[in-house]
Amino acid sequence: MQSLGIKIIKVTALFLILLFSILMLKTISQYTSFNKNIGFLAFKQQVVGNPYWMAFFYIHIFSITLCLLAGLTQFSNRFLVENRVLHKIIGKIYVYNILIINVPACFVLGLFSNGGLIGITGFLIQDILWAYFTVAAVLSIKKGNMIRHRNYMMLSYAVTTTAITFRIVKNLLYNETQHDYQLFYGLNVWAALFINMCIAYVMIRKNTGLSGKINSRKENTKT
Repeated sequence: MQSLGIKIIKVTALFLILLFSILMLKTISQYTSFNKNIGFLAFKQQVVGNPYWMAFFYIHIFSITLCLLAGLTQFSNRFLVENRVLHKIIGKIYVYNILIINVPACFVLGLFSNGGLIGITGFLIQDILWAYFTVAAVLSIKKGNMIRHRNYMMLSYAVTTTAITFRIVKNLLYNETQHDYQLFYGLNVWAALFINMCIAYVMIRKNTGLSGKINSRKENTKT
């Protein structure tokens, strides 16, 4: 049985991710017009004329929500037990989406990121960690190590959801009259990654501690 604290954290996190995924869908819908002067593109006029950058931009924004929604189903023990085949299918969609589509796309986008050198390095490190955690999760499950697989998938999803954390921090703290936009943007990239890694670490630690208690109880019962 999971502790009440873990359940509350998971339910709250799932609700927030679902809510912001819906809001992101609403934001992304504006780009279906392929107008180069709306939303985020209005601040990227120096690169909107580059067809390669634009291609990677559209690939990223139209596929990232699928990553967010696919990941929502992967951390429910009940879902895993009752839908093992579906879990594997959704997991493969998540992995392929990240490694084949979004990691390459985000690497190119990261090279032209806002936030100066701080923002660029932050996005590139996020991209490297995203690929590393996802590959490590795949290799772990191939070796039959469920715990490491789950932990690495949690870290991978933490990187996936930095887009949500980034927007939360920006909406809560950014004031255009008090902050330099480029500096705030760059620092926010790192802040989103730090916050999500800390949350993932706490959840992994709690799950590891809970698994250890369950295993020790089983051993005591056998003896």
